[in-house]
Amino acid sequence: MTPSINVSIITVVFNGEKYLEQTINSVIQQTYSNIEYIIVDGGSTDNSVEIIKRYDNYISKWISEPDKGLYDAMNKGIAMASGELIGMINSDDWYELNALEIMVKAYLENPKKTIFHADRYDIKKEGRVIRKFNPSLFKLKYYGMTYNHPSMFITPSEYKKHNYNCALKVLSDYQFVLEARIKSPNTFFYVDQPIVNYRLDGLSSLEKINKEGFIARKAAGFNFMQRLFAFIFWYMVNIYLKARILLNKFLK
Repeated sequence: MTPSINVSIITVVFNGEKYLEQTINSVIQQTYSNIEYIIVDGGSTDNSVEIIKRYDNYISKWISEPDKGLYDAMNKGIAMASGELIGMINSDDWYELNALEIMVKAYLENPKKTIFHADRYDIKKEGRVIRKFNPSLFKLKYYGMTYNHPSMFITPSEYKKHNYNCALKVLSDYQFVLEARIKSPNTFFYVDQPIVNYRLDGLSSLEKINKEGFIARKAAGFNFMQRLFAFIFWYMVNIYLKARILLNKFLK
């Protein structure tokens, strides 16, 4: 694909030396070349900064300084970005090598859309498994994230409407998507194929996820009864899933 628009890719990292090099290579080896690559390091004390310096010729901008967490670092990267599309790839994930080519094509063919998203590969011990986008609005509103945030490419105009809530530690991307989906559902465009690989190592506790889900829904405009229903429904579903897992182990 002949490069046409400038795409900003942001990697946020803190003490991510284990996988950072793989992430960087997945960006600089893309089949699409018109890339502004930005790395926001949170003041790492491992070899992350040394790895960043090793690839300095391929990185457009980078900083290393303390921040208030993952979403603060994302907001910093967005403020530094100048591309027509902005993608986020964290330091333990990596893109398929034609990811940008696929998403730029979708953007050029759908100029009225502002949030482009796709499927992802979840990396598990037994290999990688495709996690498809789930279009259910009910599940998004009352259970949890149905979109694949690492696959998203978002326009600056959308980020001007709302950035990531730094008060949340694990579900600010959920709040962002929930707000956008409720207020402007027609801004989303789905690409039906996996473009990114996502490691599951860093998953937070279920209790923290449900607590932050309650806060995120309040920020997105849900009334108390809606938030309470989502809180109870989430617990009921997870109790059922745990019971099913235990039953399957017992029957083996």
